[in-house]
Amino acid sequence: MKGAVAGAGEISVKKPKVVLLTIIAGALAGSFSYQVLLRNHLEQSSALFMGIPAMIAVICALAPKPKSAVGVTFVAVTLFMSIAGIFMGEGILCLIIAAPLFYFVALGIAAIVDWQDRKNRLRGTIASCLLALAFIPISSEGVSPWLSLSRDEVASAERIVAASSQEVEAALSGAPRLDGKLPPYLRMGFPQPVSTLGSGLYPGAKRVVHFAGGEGEPGDLTLEVVEHLPGRLVFHVASDTSHVAHWLQWEDSLVEWNAIDASHTQVHWTLRYRRLLDPAWYFRPWERYATGLVAVELIKDAATPR
Repeated sequence: MKGAVAGAGEISVKKPKVVLLTIIAGALAGSFSYQVLLRNHLEQSSALFMGIPAMIAVICALAPKPKSAVGVTFVAVTLFMSIAGIFMGEGILCLIIAAPLFYFVALGIAAIVDWQDRKNRLRGTIASCLLALAFIPISSEGVSPWLSLSRDEVASAERIVAASSQEVEAALSGAPRLDGKLPPYLRMGFPQPVSTLGSGLYPGAKRVVHFAGGEGEPGDLTLEVVEHLPGRLVFHVASDTSHVAHWLQWEDSLVEWNAIDASHTQVHWTLRYRRLLDPAWYFRPWERYATGLVAVELIKDAATPR
């Protein structure tokens, strides 16, 4: 009887240790994989945002009889993100935006394993292995151009400005002003435009927007006028040294305007860019929303007379 009690005590002591070791193993495996991806310049691919949480979930699911794969996986992913946040430094914003994706992938896998495990332990183990294999192609998006979806994106906004078309064109001939408050989403840690310079509507005229604060080092976005027709103005992005270039690559900016009456003008602003983050199904909506807000701000700051 004493031996049985002692044995039960050993199991109760060992089980929390096994769970703790599993959590640590999952977090460390994720951290090591992150460093590998970083060194191979794959930190913007699905291998990071889907592959790592999937791997952590599988490691936790394969642990010797954890009470709940979901619970262990949740703690392991949280620990990994805490560790990664320390080393990512200025990349912490990207980690925060990707957090729902990390938890969705990891906890989704763990929940399926728990469901199968309640029926049969072997079935739970098999399920975790099959899910790991299934996530290999899904996590490969962005690893190479052959494994990437279309990156060409367009965002636009349209507003009616209380000014004549001539006044709108005159406003566009100068540098955008920065006297308005950006929407909350654009203020959550992204680099902020702090100064602008440049003027003219002739081909070759430049605008330079200086970004500072938020993530990354300060840098400049330089645009050049490539086309000017009545009611139409096209800027091409000559260079971008701001940290925004880490997430997307600006290509061109098209402004079109037409008079509604003597004191009102309809302005349509279109931004074309290339998405740099994968997977597309997750980051495309985030970037479209952000660039749509930028288009609205440009109408307010660049096409609306002072």
